[in-house]
Amino acid sequence: MNKQKFITESLFESSQVKLEIEQTCSAEILNAVELITKSIQSGHKLLLCGNGGSAADAQHIATEFMIRLSHDIDRPAMPAIALTTDTSNLTAGGNDIGFENVFARNVQGLGAEGDILLGISTSGNSANVIKAVEMAKSKNMKTIALLGGSGGELKNIVDLSITIPSKNVQRIQEGHITVAHIICELVEGELYS
Repeated sequence: MNKQKFITESLFESSQVKLEIEQTCSAEILNAVELITKSIQSGHKLLLCGNGGSAADAQHIATEFMIRLSHDIDRPAMPAIALTTDTSNLTAGGNDIGFENVFARNVQGLGAEGDILLGISTSGNSANVIKAVEMAKSKNMKTIALLGGSGGELKNIVDLSITIPSKNVQRIQEGHITVAHIICELVEGELYS
């Protein structure tokens, strides 16, 4: 394997995917900003979930909302909770009610009408994220998904999907965090600048 060639091709592919995001996802990104801004303005919160790297992204994004992303904006916390961080909750849920139900159970307990659920799934077919979206809809919450490839089942059941135009999981995950940073920074600007 030519390692330098791999590095160059990986960076080129990553940059190409990001340019395609601008062309194919800008309207959806703006819609997500509007939904989240209105929800927070109305005193509601953002819940986030995903598996593996997407769980880490949920945690990362929730932190950006709670603490801050833009250091030039002095603002209060924006209410955001990653449903992926409590090991006792996740392992009890996985053991007692099945792993496919762990996020839905947390949406049931923490979510309220007017809140937003942001589900993250590179495939769009994560059973526990799908069930979380179904629970959120039963509570009249808005649902947004960060997806990849064809968008999977989630694309058809959420209120708003942002589908990264790639089939490569690495590029999809890079796209998710880029899009999430853009959303958070725009929401900060809308509410506090």
